[in-house]
Amino acid sequence: THTGGCHCGKVAYSFEGEIGEVIDCNCSLCQKRGGLLHFIPASSFTLKTPRGAFNTYRFNTHKLDHHFCTTCGIAAFTEGTDPKGNRMVAVNVRCVDGVDPQKLSIRHFDGRKL
Repeated sequence: THTGGCHCGKVAYSFEGEIGEVIDCNCSLCQKRGGLLHFIPASSFTLKTPRGAFNTYRFNTHKLDHHFCTTCGIAAFTEGTDPKGNRMVAVNVRCVDGVDPQKLSIRHFDGRKL
């Protein structure tokens, strides 16, 4: 089990599973916020704080809910569906407690082509 959340602690979550390869996307949003994404099934994710603690930003196809803390502004996770229609969460591993991003296997994804 992993725990994580935003900088101020107003948004907190936990999730099950190993963190393997993470995605470094170069789309206009990911590049500016600097997140590294780990995708998990929504059933493995538990939000520990109220949904009112964050706001949501949608862009491009409006299929993903990019959540960020209303206090500190940190984007800790995103919710949406995978190409097969399954609910998923993309956790920003830079917001996961005790994870050193430099020790992870990082795959670069060209999100600008979408």
